[in-house]
Amino acid sequence: MRKLAFVAIGAAAALALAGCASGGNAASTSGADKANIRVWFVGTDTPKDAREYLEKTFAKENPGSKIVIEEQSWTGLVDKLTTSLSGSDSPDVVEVGNTQAAAFTSAGAFMDLTSHKKELGGDDLLPGFVEAGSYDGKFYAPPLYSGARLVFYKKDALAAAGLSVPKTLDDYVSNGEALATANPGKSGIWWPGQDWYNALPFIWENGGEIAVQKGGKWVSELGSADSVKGLKEVQEVMTKASAAPKDGQETNPQVGFCDGTTLQLSAPSWVKWSILAAADADTPGCPDQEANLGVYALPGKNGGAAKVFAGGSNIGISAKTKHPELSLSALKIIESKGFQTIYGKNGLVPSLKSLAPTLGTDDVAKAIAAAAANAKLTPASPKWADVEASGVLTDLFVKIAQGGDVESLAKDADKKIDDTLNG
Repeated sequence: MRKLAFVAIGAAAALALAGCASGGNAASTSGADKANIRVWFVGTDTPKDAREYLEKTFAKENPGSKIVIEEQSWTGLVDKLTTSLSGSDSPDVVEVGNTQAAAFTSAGAFMDLTSHKKELGGDDLLPGFVEAGSYDGKFYAPPLYSGARLVFYKKDALAAAGLSVPKTLDDYVSNGEALATANPGKSGIWWPGQDWYNALPFIWENGGEIAVQKGGKWVSELGSADSVKGLKEVQEVMTKASAAPKDGQETNPQVGFCDGTTLQLSAPSWVKWSILAAADADTPGCPDQEANLGVYALPGKNGGAAKVFAGGSNIGISAKTKHPELSLSALKIIESKGFQTIYGKNGLVPSLKSLAPTLGTDDVAKAIAAAAANAKLTPASPKWADVEASGVLTDLFVKIAQGGDVESLAKDADKKIDDTLNG
């Protein structure tokens, strides 16, 4: 997922969602049904062209019915979904972050789509996201799109400092520090304190893990020797290369790039379009900087592409929908090549592997391909959303950014994560 502000689902909410599981299946409703199908997309990542494609195609295929798109915010989404999906006025088709999906599939919030998997993309679907959208051997939420994190940089700043694109993770760190030293008050690598997603490659590349299953239980491993080694590198970047607020969020990363205070940043691939957004857009970018915008895949400890977090979303049908056939029709369009091609042309990795060429052949497309090939997801626990909701990760990295003792902070976080995952 991208930046998300979670609210814990908790046991009571999970039970409420479990009551949704009695919703109908897609074969139970007459095809003559006519209705407005409410689709929740989150944030602005789904382009206007894709939304219009869905609306027009659905209206053509289902005369008398229409799509009503209701854009939601990532902030507080889990709390809102928990309430909405268990209520009598549930939306029909909903987007969830890939790290949120397990919480809702395991609670029975989504309609079982196992018998429809093939017509929704089947083996062509992104496998990691299929896993995120499945539970207990059943398929509930296909991938919507993905986007590996890339490093965006100012070509002139790198050249002025006599630096080249780094080949290893250590080079990336030293380049960031060198840029910050050569440009006082600016970020050689922009890294606000709450951003834990960008810390994951440092953990993974040093041989660490967030949490693993052992003996039927989840065990957090942020305090392991390998993970701590990576976390100390994170602290080095946060304190020596970044001028971002130590307690800040990673929203709108294009702002610093456009005003010249950010010289490098690691962000999802779709941030390219935020940087290049028109100056008069709702969230302005700096399209005049296109020639100066460089991009590369974060390098690994020993070269090649690093293991990075695969951001993106899944999408499912509410188990409480009153219109399962029409909702399935909408979902088929969303998973279609026509709709997904629009994602690819806008820099988001389509849900269908066969559409990877739609990303293009420029530097961003090449970097996406390199990063996506080595991308990973967070632990596949139904309670992972509760971990994020608790704020334990954002608190940990704010304290790391503020110069706290990494080893003791990581061990404290381990205990809290263990209690949540096994509670």
